[in-house]
Amino acid sequence: MTALHLHGDLWIGGAPLIRNLALDMLAGQWSCLLGPSGVGKSTIARLIAGLPGPYRLDGVLTSLDAAPLLGRVAMMAQDAQLLPWADLVRNVTIGARLRGARPDTVRARTLLAAVGLAGLEARRPAELSGGQCQRVALARILIEDCPVVVLDEPFSALDTVTRLAMQDLAARVLTGRTVIVITHDPLEAIRLSDRAWLLGADGAERLELPAAATPRDYRAVDTLAAQAALLTRLFEPQHAQCGG
Repeated sequence: MTALHLHGDLWIGGAPLIRNLALDMLAGQWSCLLGPSGVGKSTIARLIAGLPGPYRLDGVLTSLDAAPLLGRVAMMAQDAQLLPWADLVRNVTIGARLRGARPDTVRARTLLAAVGLAGLEARRPAELSGGQCQRVALARILIEDCPVVVLDEPFSALDTVTRLAMQDLAARVLTGRTVIVITHDPLEAIRLSDRAWLLGADGAERLELPAAATPRDYRAVDTLAAQAALLTRLFEPQHAQCGG
């Protein structure tokens, strides 16, 4: 299992984005990053995934097992990024095809069924809703065998009930992986995270989470209380800025 250590200052172009960033993401656990739009959550996701961008880290991003991260990170971006000409099975198995490996079409179909898309395997992305496309992208991540998984707003296009079901599925299938999830949803963060941080220009503040094991019961008193506290933390600064 792979733990990640991210410390330093994050820049966009010549401007500072987040100063004094300090994130220690434990092996085999879910780490969640929250914060207002534009604070740098998706930039951190791209940094961990090794994707290019106009950012610079003055600091360190290391795996505590001392092995390079290259080739060991799977990322689900906000945009599903599906191949428009390929059916759903081919979209789910694109990673294996790009590596020159034999695609596991049986597992692809199993995962498509698990995300509620059984019987739609022959469709193209243009024939799906936005939420269905997001579920295909989730199945594509779940089929990969990478020790580190980055999920950038993975359930944002889903209705509430489907969202909860997909959270449970992802938590089950990704057991033992080191998962970094980016979200605007306080309940999602509370349900799924072993560790969570609220990002701001001056760094990352570690949040208190209920003691219960993840995925936490959305009906539990401790879960609801933590959600309310986090909503208050997120809402009050925005409310003040709007003159409320």
